[in-house]
Formats: sequence, structure tokens, C-alpha cells
Amino acid sequence: MTTAFRIGTRASALALWQANWVKSQLEKAGILVELVQIKTTGDKILNVPLSEVGGKGLFTKEIDEALLDGRVDAAVHSMKDIPFQLPPGIIFGAVPEREDPRDALISNGRKFDDLPPAARIGTSSLRRQVQLRHARPSIRISTLRGNVDTRLRKLNDGEFDAIVLALAGLKRLGRDSEVSQVLDETLMLPAIGQGALGIACREGDTPTRERLAPLDHQPTHIAITAERGLLAALEGSCKVPIAGHARLQDGNVTLKGLVANLDGTVVITDELTGDPHKAHDLGIALGKELIRRGAGDILAEIGQNGSSR
Repeated sequence: MTTAFRIGTRASALALWQANWVKSQLEKAGILVELVQIKTTGDKILNVPLSEVGGKGLFTKEIDEALLDGRVDAAVHSMKDIPFQLPPGIIFGAVPEREDPRDALISNGRKFDDLPPAARIGTSSLRRQVQLRHARPSIRISTLRGNVDTRLRKLNDGEFDAIVLALAGLKRLGRDSEVSQVLDETLMLPAIGQGALGIACREGDTPTRERLAPLDHQPTHIAITAERGLLAALEGSCKVPIAGHARLQDGNVTLKGLVANLDGTVVITDELTGDPHKAHDLGIALGKELIRRGAGDILAEIGQNGSSR
């Protein structure tokens, strides 16, 4: 009897889509795969903003524990949910090709500029909140948690004038036809890692690393490495409004980063271009530059006073 290769995943529709995609790619190589559904802290706490209950790691901690104690052989995460520092003993076995990293506005057809001055927009992301407030200070932001179906249902029930979701998740679930507007990066810089998957495994598990290696997409891996360098420099979490997106072009990697205060009245952005082989160092350098330009004061204030408004 052949032992199945076990993949740990959350049980949401999007997480299962992502895990099943990885499963299908491995099965093409003749590998027997079993999905192991694991409930995380973030799945259990749905009535409190993420920024108030611990930030990043809420959707990965229990799965990482299962990986480390051998209950699963690999784990599939949304990259934007992964803390800037992986637990000791865990590495990325593969970073597959990224889906579109941008955010999407769903508003029953209206574009962002066409929404009423006091439109009520639903999102639980501080990053989205501050960029929306910066663009239109009069709008009202309301906390919105839950899976994609839950959020879309609340919009359709009239609880919001619009909601903002990651375009990648909508595409993967076949719900992108409901998008009213794909938000340009000049309005909404994406979350670090948005649209990408991180397939984690144990560092010393050579057979698993060899199985996962064909799924790695080097340009995406390089871009994510740069973005996570920025996240590390800023020690980012869901408690802090941080955004970042890297892309490879003409043999270089260009990384744009953003830090804002909670009101969206101060938004600090910058970008650097450098050697793809030093992507992580590029991210660190951009983080230090943002700190020099004032991001450090913002981060310190949030650290002292919290992220609630």
C-alpha cells in the first residue's frame, strides 16, 4: 500500500481550491496526495478585526505545527497570510506562478469614483482602509470578515455600498465576473505576497523538497523574496498598514513599498530597482529607506497606541 503525500490546508473554499490545485499538479507526476483540513485561529475568530487579534500567523500557526510534528508533509498557504519569519525548521518548498496581485472593488457595477461621498465600504484590511481613506476621506469603512461567499452575500444584502477583495481569490473561485473595478496600484498597492501561494515543507525533508521543486516559478519566487525582505525590515503584521509589490523586468527586480498612518492622511511610498539575486537585500534596503522617510515614526506610534481607531 502506497502512503499518500499529505498536504495541510485550511477548509475555506479558496484554501481548498489552492490546495487542490497543488494536489492536481503533484498527481500529474504520479504522486498520491491526501488533503488534511486544519482549522486555524483565524478561522475561529470571525467577529473581530484581524488587527486586534494577533495579525499574521492567525491562518498558519496550527498548520505549521502539524507540519513540524509530522502530521502533514507540506502545507499550502496564501502567501500574504505568512509572517515575515517562518518558524524554525520550515522553508518554502515552492512558490508557484502568481495570479493577478491587484485588489478588486465589488459594488454592483459602480466604480470607486462613482460611489456616494459617504459610501460604506467593507474590508478588514488596514492596508486597504488607509489607501481608501487617503483617496476619499469622506467614505465610511466598516469591518468585514468571513470567506468570499459570506462577504459577497453581505454586499448583496445591502450592508455595504462596496467591498474590496483580492482579485486573485475571485479569479480562482470563478467569481471575477462580479468585479466592478480592478483597482490600479496607484490607488491601491497590493498586500505583500498577494496573489501568490507558499508551499511550505520541513527544511530537512529532502524527498518532499524534490517533489515540490517542479512547482516553483522562479520569477514569482524572486518577487516574493523581495517583498518579504521589505516585510522583514518593517516587521510587518496585520496590525500595520504596509503594502508592497515587486516585479521582474529587463533582468532587474523593481519593488514598490508603502506605509501609512491609520487615518490615511500620511502615506509614504518609494521604490527601488536591483539585482534579482539580491532580492531580499533589496527589500531590506527599501524598508530602511521608508523608515528614514518617516515610516518608523508611524510604526512606533501604532506599536504604542494600537491599531484600533
